[in-house]
Amino acid sequence: MAEFTAKDVQALRVATGAGMMDAKRALTEADGDPQAATKWLRERGLGKAAERAGRESEQGAVAVSYDQAANAIALVQLRSETDFGAKSPDFVNLVNELAALVASEGEEAVDQRKSAIEDLNIALKENVQLGEVVRFQPAPGSVVDSYLHVQHDRGVNGVIVELAGGAQELAHDVAVHIAFGKPKYLQREDVPKEDVEAERATLETSTRLEGKPEAALPKVVEGKLNGWFKRVPGGVLLEQPFAKDDSHSVEKVLGPARVVRFAQVVIGG
Repeated sequence: MAEFTAKDVQALRVATGAGMMDAKRALTEADGDPQAATKWLRERGLGKAAERAGRESEQGAVAVSYDQAANAIALVQLRSETDFGAKSPDFVNLVNELAALVASEGEEAVDQRKSAIEDLNIALKENVQLGEVVRFQPAPGSVVDSYLHVQHDRGVNGVIVELAGGAQELAHDVAVHIAFGKPKYLQREDVPKEDVEAERATLETSTRLEGKPEAALPKVVEGKLNGWFKRVPGGVLLEQPFAKDDSHSVEKVLGPARVVRFAQVVIGG
C-alpha cells in the first residue's frame, strides 16, 4: 500500500492545483511518488486549477444567513467564471453553507471549507474563488435584516443592514432600498474629500461652459454637487430618494432610527 503523509498531499495540491481527494488518490495510484502522481493528475485533466487561477471570476452567487443563537447575520460571495457554473446545485449549496457557517461561527470559519472550494475548481473546470465575507453582530438596541434577490436559483444581489433605534420592518425596507439604490457610502462625510473636490472642479468647468454667470457659479455648482451625492446607483445612502416613496430621502424615512452599517454584493456589478 502506498505510504504518504498529509504534507505530501498538501505539497501535491500546491504544485498541481488539484483538490484534496484527487491528490490523495493520485498518490495512492502512484505508490507515493509525487512525480508519477503529478503525471496521473495531468493525464486526467485534474491538475488544471493552477492554470485557471489567473482567469477572471466575474460571475458567481451570493448568500445571506442569520443565526439566531449567535444573533449574527452573514453575507458571503462565491465567485466563478460563468453563470452556468454559478447556477450549479453544488455551487449554490456551498455558498449557502458558507454563509450559515460564517453567521454561526465568524468570518474565519470559511477556512473550514477551503478544500470544498478547491474541489469545485476541479468539478466545474473554472476559477472558483471566495469573494466578500461580511458578518454583522448587532449591538444592544440594534437589529439586523437583509434582502436577497434570487435569479435562476442563485442569489445575485445581497444586502445586510444593522439599524439602531428602529423596527425590524424598517431595517428590511432599508435593505430593499439598498438593493435597488446601490449606494456606495452611508453618509456624505464618508465620501473621500479628494473625490468631492474633483467632482466640484468638474462641475465648475461644465457650468462655465454652459455660459452661467460667474456670480451664480457657487450656488449652481453646489446644487449639482448635492445631486451627485444623491445619485442612484453609487451615491450616499442617507441622501438618496427612498425607493418606496421617492418624495422622501432615506434619512427622512429613518426618523430617529440610524443605519449603523450596511454591506452589499451584486454579482456582475
